Amino acid sequence: MAGRAKTASGEAGDAIIIKKYANRRLYNTASSSYITLEDLARMVRENVEFQVLDAKSGDDITHSILTQIIMDEEANGGQMLPVSFLRQLIGMYGNSMQAMMPSYLEASMANFRDNQTKIREAFEKGLSATPFAAIHETNMAMMRAAADVFLPGMGKTKDKPAAPAAPANDELAQLREQMAMMQKKLDELGK
Repeated sequence: MAGRAKTASGEAGDAIIIKKYANRRLYNTASSSYITLEDLARMVRENVEFQVLDAKSGDDITHSILTQIIMDEEANGGQMLPVSFLRQLIGMYGNSMQAMMPSYLEASMANFRDNQTKIREAFEKGLSATPFAAIHETNMAMMRAAADVFLPGMGKTKDKPAAPAAPANDELAQLREQMAMMQKKLDELGK
């Protein structure tokens, strides 16, 4: 079945349940064995679907465990998240646009994943010398537009005067318009 994640046995199926105990140990119920965060990171890379539950309360703690894996990766030299991105992301908490960020980030990652092969080929051949330069430019335009909407003034250069802050409704309308333009460009590139 296409679109379904693999289980530990490699077959499509439901998510594996991982139980986290008070002693910080993780128990894989599918393999009946204790595992580590590194094992969970490997499972993510292999597209194995899992859900982490607190063994005592039964609460779903998958989000916090995945965040912990990212923190461990970043601390162990696998830094992928630039400080400026982290600052902007933190700045979004409590912002009126916070509710839109998860959807935007998911769409951005899906777009990146869909174009990953094309992007890799473009970088290998030299970005400006390929037809994929337009994809790169579209992605950059999407990031600039999002930065302008989500963090007004952050994407502007110092020699340009900053525009006065627009009301939240205007920001939302601008975001919708920009997203529609970006989607149109992506659709044109996909033809």
